[in-house]
Amino acid sequence: MVLLDGNEYAAMRSGAAGVRGGAEPQRVLLILTNTGSVSKRLIDAVEREFPWVVVEEVDHVRAACRSFSHPVALILVDIALVKEAEAAAAILTRIHPNALAAIIEPCDSLQVTSLSALADSPLIRSVLPMDLRLDVWLSIIRLMLCGGEYVPPGSIMQTRSDGTGLPALVQGGRKPIAWRKAESDVAELTAREMQILEMVSRGLQNKLIAAGLGLSEHTVKIHLHNIIRKLGVHNRTEAAARFRNSRQASSLYD
Repeated sequence: MVLLDGNEYAAMRSGAAGVRGGAEPQRVLLILTNTGSVSKRLIDAVEREFPWVVVEEVDHVRAACRSFSHPVALILVDIALVKEAEAAAAILTRIHPNALAAIIEPCDSLQVTSLSALADSPLIRSVLPMDLRLDVWLSIIRLMLCGGEYVPPGSIMQTRSDGTGLPALVQGGRKPIAWRKAESDVAELTAREMQILEMVSRGLQNKLIAAGLGLSEHTVKIHLHNIIRKLGVHNRTEAAARFRNSRQASSLYD
Protein backbone atom coordinates (compact mmCIF):
# COMPACT_ATOMS: atom_id res chain seq x y z
CA MET A 1 0.00 0.00 0.00
CA VAL A 2 2.22 2.75 -1.30
CA LEU A 3 1.73 6.34 -2.34
CA LEU A 4 4.18 7.27 -5.09
CA ASP A 5 5.89 10.63 -5.05
CA GLY A 6 6.40 12.77 -8.16
CA ASN A 7 9.80 11.31 -9.07
CA GLU A 8 8.58 7.71 -8.77
CA TYR A 9 5.53 8.56 -10.84
CA ALA A 10 7.70 10.07 -13.58
CA ALA A 11 9.92 6.99 -13.56
CA MET A 12 6.89 4.75 -13.92
CA ARG A 13 5.68 6.76 -16.88
CA SER A 14 9.03 6.57 -18.65
CA GLY A 15 9.31 2.88 -17.82
CA ALA A 16 5.92 2.26 -19.39
CA ALA A 17 7.15 3.15 -22.89
CA GLY A 18 7.61 -0.49 -23.74
CA VAL A 19 4.10 -1.23 -22.57
CA ARG A 20 2.70 1.42 -24.87
CA GLY A 21 4.48 -0.13 -27.78
CA GLY A 22 1.62 -2.62 -27.93
CA ALA A 23 2.96 -5.48 -25.80
CA GLU A 24 0.49 -4.93 -22.99
CA PRO A 25 -2.79 -6.85 -23.47
CA GLN A 26 -6.03 -4.92 -23.41
CA ARG A 27 -7.74 -4.78 -20.02
CA VAL A 28 -11.01 -3.32 -18.73
CA LEU A 29 -11.31 -0.84 -15.87
CA LEU A 30 -14.90 -1.30 -14.68
CA ILE A 31 -16.55 1.58 -12.80
CA LEU A 32 -19.63 0.65 -10.80
CA THR A 33 -21.49 3.85 -9.91
CA ASN A 34 -24.93 5.38 -10.10
CA THR A 35 -23.80 8.81 -8.96
CA GLY A 36 -21.17 9.71 -11.55
CA SER A 37 -18.47 9.61 -8.88
CA VAL A 38 -15.71 9.41 -11.52
CA SER A 39 -15.96 12.41 -13.84
CA LYS A 40 -15.61 12.32 -17.61
CA ARG A 41 -12.39 14.34 -17.22
CA LEU A 42 -10.86 11.61 -15.04
CA ILE A 43 -12.00 8.85 -17.39
CA ASP A 44 -10.39 10.71 -20.30
CA ALA A 45 -7.19 11.06 -18.27
CA VAL A 46 -7.15 7.30 -17.57
CA GLU A 47 -7.62 6.45 -21.24
CA ARG A 48 -4.82 8.83 -22.26
CA GLU A 49 -2.45 7.54 -19.57
CA PHE A 50 -3.19 3.86 -20.17
CA PRO A 51 -3.99 3.28 -23.88
CA TRP A 52 -4.29 -0.45 -23.20
CA VAL A 53 -7.19 0.13 -20.79
CA VAL A 54 -10.83 0.21 -21.85
CA VAL A 55 -13.03 2.05 -19.34
CA GLU A 56 -16.53 0.63 -18.88
CA GLU A 57 -19.11 2.27 -16.62
CA VAL A 58 -22.25 0.54 -15.27
CA ASP A 59 -24.86 1.87 -12.86
CA HIS A 60 -25.93 -1.32 -11.07
CA VAL A 61 -24.29 -4.51 -9.86
CA ARG A 62 -26.20 -6.82 -12.22
CA ALA A 63 -24.63 -5.05 -15.19
CA ALA A 64 -21.17 -5.79 -13.76
CA CYS A 65 -21.89 -9.52 -13.50
CA ARG A 66 -21.07 -10.32 -17.11
CA SER A 67 -18.10 -10.65 -19.42
CA PHE A 68 -16.73 -7.58 -21.19
CA SER A 69 -14.71 -7.06 -24.37
CA HIS A 70 -11.47 -7.81 -22.48
CA PRO A 71 -10.57 -9.24 -19.04
CA VAL A 72 -11.41 -6.90 -16.15
CA ALA A 73 -8.29 -5.81 -14.21
CA LEU A 74 -9.85 -3.31 -11.80
CA ILE A 75 -13.35 -2.71 -10.44
CA LEU A 76 -14.01 0.69 -8.86
CA VAL A 77 -17.11 0.57 -6.67
CA ASP A 78 -19.09 3.65 -5.65
CA ILE A 79 -19.33 3.90 -1.87
CA ALA A 80 -23.13 3.82 -2.16
CA LEU A 81 -23.06 0.44 -3.93
CA VAL A 82 -20.48 -1.35 -1.79
CA LYS A 83 -22.95 -3.45 0.22
CA GLU A 84 -24.77 -4.56 -2.92
CA ALA A 85 -21.47 -5.38 -4.64
CA GLU A 86 -20.24 -7.33 -1.61
CA ALA A 87 -23.45 -9.37 -1.65
CA ALA A 88 -22.59 -10.35 -5.24
CA ALA A 89 -18.89 -10.91 -4.46
CA ALA A 90 -18.96 -14.62 -5.33
CA ILE A 91 -20.41 -13.92 -8.77
CA LEU A 92 -18.11 -10.97 -9.48
CA THR A 93 -14.96 -12.87 -8.50
CA ARG A 94 -16.02 -15.89 -10.57
CA ILE A 95 -16.68 -13.81 -13.70
CA HIS A 96 -13.70 -11.45 -13.15
CA PRO A 97 -11.17 -13.71 -11.36
CA ASN A 98 -8.14 -11.45 -11.88
CA ALA A 99 -9.78 -8.15 -10.96
CA LEU A 100 -8.85 -6.08 -7.92
CA ALA A 101 -11.84 -4.26 -6.37
CA ALA A 102 -11.51 -0.82 -4.77
CA ILE A 103 -14.00 1.47 -3.08
CA ILE A 104 -14.34 5.00 -4.48
CA GLU A 105 -14.09 7.36 -1.51
CA PRO A 106 -15.56 10.74 -2.59
CA CYS A 107 -14.03 14.08 -1.68
CA ASP A 108 -16.93 15.09 0.55
CA SER A 109 -17.34 11.73 2.27
CA LEU A 110 -17.54 11.83 6.06
CA GLN A 111 -16.90 8.11 6.18
CA VAL A 112 -13.40 6.80 6.57
CA THR A 113 -12.93 3.28 5.27
CA SER A 114 -11.05 1.42 7.98
CA LEU A 115 -8.49 -1.29 7.50
CA SER A 116 -10.62 -3.63 9.59
CA ALA A 117 -13.55 -3.06 7.20
CA LEU A 118 -11.28 -3.97 4.27
CA ALA A 119 -10.03 -7.07 6.07
CA ASP A 120 -13.62 -8.25 6.60
CA SER A 121 -14.85 -7.45 3.08
CA PRO A 122 -15.35 -10.41 0.72
CA LEU A 123 -14.65 -8.15 -2.27
CA ILE A 124 -12.99 -4.78 -1.56
CA ARG A 125 -9.20 -4.76 -1.22
CA SER A 126 -8.29 -1.08 -1.70
CA VAL A 127 -9.51 2.49 -1.35
CA LEU A 128 -9.36 5.11 -4.12
CA PRO A 129 -9.53 8.66 -2.69
CA MET A 130 -10.95 11.30 -5.00
CA ASP A 131 -9.30 14.33 -3.37
CA LEU A 132 -5.78 13.89 -4.77
CA ARG A 133 -3.72 15.63 -7.44
CA LEU A 134 -4.30 14.08 -10.84
CA ASP A 135 -0.76 12.70 -11.19
CA VAL A 136 -0.92 11.01 -7.78
CA TRP A 137 -4.43 9.71 -8.48
CA LEU A 138 -3.25 8.18 -11.76
CA SER A 139 -0.26 6.59 -10.07
CA ILE A 140 -2.64 4.82 -7.66
CA ILE A 141 -4.77 3.65 -10.60
CA ARG A 142 -1.59 2.26 -12.19
CA LEU A 143 -0.70 0.45 -8.96
CA MET A 144 -4.16 -1.11 -8.76
CA LEU A 145 -4.15 -2.12 -12.44
CA CYS A 146 -0.95 -4.04 -11.67
CA GLY A 147 -2.66 -5.83 -8.77
CA GLY A 148 -1.24 -3.67 -5.98
CA GLU A 149 -3.40 -2.61 -3.03
CA TYR A 150 -3.67 0.95 -1.72
CA VAL A 151 -5.13 2.42 1.45
CA PRO A 152 -4.74 6.16 2.14
CA PRO A 153 -3.18 7.24 5.45
CA GLY A 154 -6.54 8.58 6.67
CA SER A 155 -8.03 5.11 6.42
CA ILE A 156 -5.52 3.56 8.81
CA MET A 157 -8.04 3.88 11.64
CA GLN A 158 -9.54 1.38 14.04
CA THR A 159 -12.66 2.03 16.15
CA ARG A 160 -12.14 1.28 19.82
CA SER A 161 -14.84 -0.27 21.95
CA ASP A 162 -15.44 3.10 23.64
CA GLY A 163 -16.44 4.51 20.25
CA THR A 164 -13.42 6.76 19.73
CA GLY A 165 -11.60 6.27 16.47
CA LEU A 166 -7.84 6.51 17.00
CA PRO A 167 -5.05 5.88 14.53
CA ALA A 168 -3.88 2.30 14.83
CA LEU A 169 -0.27 3.52 14.66
CA VAL A 170 -0.82 5.39 17.94
CA GLN A 171 -2.47 2.59 19.89
CA GLY A 172 0.58 1.23 21.66
CA GLY A 173 2.55 1.17 18.42
CA ARG A 174 0.66 -1.92 17.30
CA LYS A 175 0.28 -2.80 13.66
CA PRO A 176 -3.14 -2.29 12.06
CA ILE A 177 -5.38 -5.38 12.12
CA ALA A 178 -5.22 -5.95 8.38
CA TRP A 179 -1.42 -5.84 8.36
CA ARG A 180 -1.20 -8.22 11.34
CA LYS A 181 -3.58 -10.58 9.54
CA ALA A 182 -1.53 -10.42 6.33
CA GLU A 183 1.66 -11.24 8.22
CA SER A 184 0.09 -14.12 10.16
CA ASP A 185 -1.39 -15.64 7.00
CA VAL A 186 1.92 -15.43 5.13
CA ALA A 187 3.72 -16.91 8.15
CA GLU A 188 1.63 -20.08 7.76
CA LEU A 189 3.20 -20.82 4.38
CA THR A 190 5.97 -23.38 4.03
CA ALA A 191 9.46 -22.33 3.00
CA ARG A 192 8.86 -23.61 -0.55
CA GLU A 193 5.51 -21.78 -0.75
CA MET A 194 7.17 -18.56 0.43
CA GLN A 195 9.87 -19.02 -2.20
CA ILE A 196 7.29 -19.45 -4.95
CA LEU A 197 5.14 -16.55 -3.69
CA GLU A 198 8.15 -14.24 -3.69
CA MET A 199 8.82 -15.15 -7.32
CA VAL A 200 5.15 -14.59 -8.18
CA SER A 201 5.35 -11.16 -6.54
CA ARG A 202 8.20 -10.32 -8.96
CA GLY A 203 5.91 -11.09 -11.89
CA LEU A 204 7.42 -14.47 -12.86
CA GLN A 205 5.11 -16.93 -14.60
CA ASN A 206 4.80 -20.62 -13.67
CA LYS A 207 7.16 -21.78 -16.42
CA LEU A 208 10.00 -19.53 -15.21
CA ILE A 209 9.35 -20.38 -11.56
CA ALA A 210 9.47 -24.09 -12.37
CA ALA A 211 12.73 -23.70 -14.31
CA GLY A 212 14.31 -21.61 -11.56
CA LEU A 213 13.45 -24.10 -8.81
CA GLY A 214 13.90 -27.31 -10.79
CA LEU A 215 10.22 -28.23 -10.47
CA SER A 216 7.54 -29.19 -12.94
CA GLU A 217 4.90 -26.59 -13.88
CA HIS A 218 2.28 -28.95 -12.42
CA THR A 219 4.04 -28.91 -9.04
CA VAL A 220 4.22 -25.11 -9.12
CA LYS A 221 0.47 -24.96 -9.85
CA ILE A 222 -0.23 -27.21 -6.87
CA HIS A 223 1.88 -24.98 -4.61
CA LEU A 224 0.06 -21.89 -5.91
CA HIS A 225 -3.31 -23.51 -5.25
CA ASN A 226 -2.24 -24.19 -1.65
CA ILE A 227 -0.90 -20.64 -1.25
CA ILE A 228 -4.15 -19.10 -2.49
CA ARG A 229 -6.18 -21.36 -0.17
CA LYS A 230 -4.04 -20.60 2.91
CA LEU A 231 -4.10 -16.84 2.30
CA GLY A 232 -7.84 -16.80 1.65
CA VAL A 233 -7.42 -14.82 -1.57
CA HIS A 234 -8.97 -15.28 -5.00
CA ASN A 235 -5.98 -15.48 -7.34
CA ARG A 236 -2.20 -15.14 -7.70
CA THR A 237 -2.44 -11.36 -8.12
CA GLU A 238 -4.07 -10.96 -4.71
CA ALA A 239 -1.61 -13.45 -3.20
CA ALA A 240 1.33 -11.41 -4.51
CA ALA A 241 -0.23 -8.20 -3.18
CA ARG A 242 -0.69 -9.84 0.25
CA PHE A 243 2.99 -10.85 0.22
CA ARG A 244 4.11 -7.31 -0.65
CA ASN A 245 1.85 -5.81 2.03
CA SER A 246 3.25 -8.20 4.62
CA ARG A 247 6.83 -7.27 3.73
CA GLN A 248 5.97 -3.57 3.77
CA ALA A 249 4.30 -3.83 7.17
CA SER A 250 7.33 -5.63 8.59
CA SER A 251 9.71 -2.97 7.29
CA LEU A 252 7.59 -0.17 8.77
CA TYR A 253 7.40 -1.66 12.25
CA ASP A 254 10.70 -3.53 12.63
